[in-house]
Amino acid sequence: MSWNPYKRLIALLPGAPLLTGEVVAAHADGVTIQLSDGAQLRVRGEAAVGEHVYVRAGVIEGPAPALTGVDQTV
Repeated sequence: MSWNPYKRLIALLPGAPLLTGEVVAAHADGVTIQLSDGAQLRVRGEAAVGEHVYVRAGVIEGPAPALTGVDQTV
């Protein structure tokens, strides 16, 4: 464990979230994905249009299952 207060504070902060989305366009330097809420991100990595992928911090981490969302009222 580091005794540096700044490093200890940074260790408490959460990391980048893992997002899922569908590839909607391919570019020379990456792809554009559409998230489930409709937002679009341009990220680094390779994937074919129509594939579902996991993205963290602007980089594709791998393929994701093509699942649909479900709304439940309690």
